[in-house]
Amino acid sequence: MNTQALNQIDPLAKQPEQGVNGNDMSPMDPPDAYAPPAINQVLPSNMHPFLRQFCDEHTAFMEELKNFEEAILLVQKTGFTKELDKSVRHFFHFFDADFAPHSHREEVTFFPLLKQRLMAKGEHAPITGINPLGINKTTGPVTPIDILEDDHLKAVQLAAVVLNFLGLAFRLPDEKSRLIVLDAALEQGKNLVELLRLHIFREDNIVFALAHQLISGAEFDRMHA
Repeated sequence: MNTQALNQIDPLAKQPEQGVNGNDMSPMDPPDAYAPPAINQVLPSNMHPFLRQFCDEHTAFMEELKNFEEAILLVQKTGFTKELDKSVRHFFHFFDADFAPHSHREEVTFFPLLKQRLMAKGEHAPITGINPLGINKTTGPVTPIDILEDDHLKAVQLAAVVLNFLGLAFRLPDEKSRLIVLDAALEQGKNLVELLRLHIFREDNIVFALAHQLISGAEFDRMHA
């Protein structure tokens, strides 16, 4: 079936959702996750130091994700070695010591104000019927902040699943069962990597640009202090 032709006649596309800056989006033809509707991009060098600090931390986080993904792929090929075990343990130490506090700072400093500004600007959507975003929210309007906070929660949950599966795998006496649980742990680890990559992309390319537009320098100064 020609989906592009279908989009031209499908009644669901007659009244497309309004995206950021008034871009038309249809639920029948959604944008790619890494190619969202155009937003006026802001270089990190032009951002307030408060936001720039988060961007700098993201750069370090992306390197950690790259190393963790490489370790997962090597474990799947060769099995656990002492060095790979060290790499996996290092990632979860980083997740607990760096990513979790980073997320908490975002949630308690500028997310609440940015959510208010997004609501006032009309940058939100209702939840109707089945939740298409899959976020842990069943009522009320959804803003980009709700999605990011849900990413934080899902990342913590996925990290816990991976750790528990790894711990279980090494305690199972049956080799076949051990390999099945280990494979599940590694697959969930890859899901965690992709979730965090997309999360960082959303923040760097969408949410921080919106924050730069909607929050004043004086307000960022107070947050920074």
